[in-house]
Parts: sequence; structure tokens; C-alpha cells
Amino acid sequence: MEARIVTVAQADDGQRLDRWLKKAVPELPYALAQKLIRKGAIKIDGKKARGEAKLSAGQEVRIPPVEDRAEEHRKPQPKKLSPQDVEFIRSIVLYDDGDVIAFNKPAGLASQGGGGVEWHIDAYFPVLADAQDQIPRLIHRLDRDTSGILLCARSAEAVRRLGKAFKDRRAKKIYWALTVPAPVPNDGTVRASISKPAGPHKDRMVIDDKGQTAVTDFAVRERAGKRAAFVAFRPLTGRTHQIRVHAADVLECPIMGDEKYGGAEAWLGGMDGIARRLHLHARRLTIAHPLKDGKTLDFVAPLPPELIESWNALGFDPNDRADPFAA
Repeated sequence: MEARIVTVAQADDGQRLDRWLKKAVPELPYALAQKLIRKGAIKIDGKKARGEAKLSAGQEVRIPPVEDRAEEHRKPQPKKLSPQDVEFIRSIVLYDDGDVIAFNKPAGLASQGGGGVEWHIDAYFPVLADAQDQIPRLIHRLDRDTSGILLCARSAEAVRRLGKAFKDRRAKKIYWALTVPAPVPNDGTVRASISKPAGPHKDRMVIDDKGQTAVTDFAVRERAGKRAAFVAFRPLTGRTHQIRVHAADVLECPIMGDEKYGGAEAWLGGMDGIARRLHLHARRLTIAHPLKDGKTLDFVAPLPPELIESWNALGFDPNDRADPFAA
């Protein structure tokens, strides 16, 4: 077997090498691709390349013979989707114009696989392939326990442009949450860097002056005395668990149901009608259309039934239309 040389097409200009390999060389398992990259066996224009290297149209990518090693790295075949699965993924689509898709993701469903996750929203995407067999790809992620807007796109160019808009902070995201207790100030901005600690609690992010910059705007919409509040959050950066950490460790009012950051205090004791889940919902997302100049996409995800019940139990408006960050 001889090495293959693949020329990067214009449509793939600016794409990461590791993501490009998944599409351009589908027979190359992801685990094997990562191994070959680490060993320097995959080269761009004759030079060793990192997985995050950005490709340019016309570049030549050398891929060593892999047929005899691919099988041991191949992932198990994805679960066959049932009619109920097909109905489900279509039922949570908020918007689909052929280029961009927005979902209202339910809580409890991971965005992507990995880390022991057996079922995730990414696994449903083949159902939504277009006539050119372009399968949707995620632009960003939501925590498994967070519901709300999840954005995807089909073509490599749409994925690239939307990804850059997120990276450049040109996507406006608003989350709704219930907190316990209510924050003391009505609004403000939290600026507190975040990092992931080593050791047994590495799945829990912490405030760390030497960590990654994290900035979150917040605005209290309604209060239930001092016990709880309906709060809108606007993350200006996209760190893991950012809103949850800022609410619990800086504002000292964890998201209701967030036992990871609030412990047993993240619940209203003796209160009926409160859902047993994390009360965090990606409510609204505003972003420029990646392929249609001058068009703005503005998505609003209704609260799921179990959160509507919690909002109603506390006397809050589950259909609030105001944008507290409009100024």
C-alpha cells in the first residue's frame, strides 16, 4: 500500500485538520487519525501537522497506508435509529433553512459522545442529511443537564463561519435560570476566571485567578422574596460550566437543582411543583446567518413542560418576552 495525497478543496479552506480528515477520509477511524497525527505520520505540504492545524485550499495532505490497521481502531457501528428516534429528532427542530438548524435540546441528552456517553444528539443527525448527503455538525455544545437552543450547520463553510462567530463572541446567548437564594444585586457583570483542577474533583470547575477569562452578565427578572429568583444570564465567554460556577461561587446563589456546585442547598426545601433537574435553559440565540449577508438569525426556545411547572410554582412568567440585555 502507498501513501495517499489529498488536495484540500476550496470549500474546506480554513477547516481544522482533524475535522477535515473525518469528512475527507471517512474510512480512517478517529482514534487512528489522532495516533497518526501524534506520530507525525500525517503531513501537510511535507511537514508534520497538529490536529488543530487550519488547512488552506490547495494544500496537499499526505495520509499513510492505514487499511491494515484501521479495523482495530474502528468504532462500533452507530445504533440503528427507530421510527420513534426519527420522530424525536424532528420534533425538537426549531428552525431548518437547509444551511442552519436550531434544536430545542431536552435536559438529560448529551450533545456529543465520549466519556462513556452511549447516546447523544449527534447520533441522530444522519436522519437530517440533505440531498448532497451533508450531515449536520454541531457549532457549540450544551451541558447534558441544560436544555435549550443547540445550533448546527450542514456545509463545511457554514460550520466554519458560525464557529468563527462564536469564537469572536458575535453570538448573543441568553440563558434563563432559577437560583436559590435570590442574588442581592438586581443586575451586573461577573468577571472571574475559571479552571479545571487536577485530582478527584476534576469534573468540577473552580474560580482561579490564573485560569481562563470568564465574563457573565446577569439580570434578575423576578423574585420570590429572598428565597429564589428568575435570573437571565448572558455569557460573554464560553467556558465549561461558566454560568453555574459564577452563580454559585461568586453570586452565592447556585442554579436550582445544581447539586454539583450548590450541594443540598440548591433546592427549596418543602416546595411542591419544582422539577427535579438543573434549572438552566438556553433561552435565546442571536447570530448572523453564515451564508446570507444581512440576515440575522434570532432563535427562542420555549421552556420545557417541567420548567414551566417550576416557573409557575414560584409565580414567575414562563413567557417573558423582554431582553434585559438589549441596551
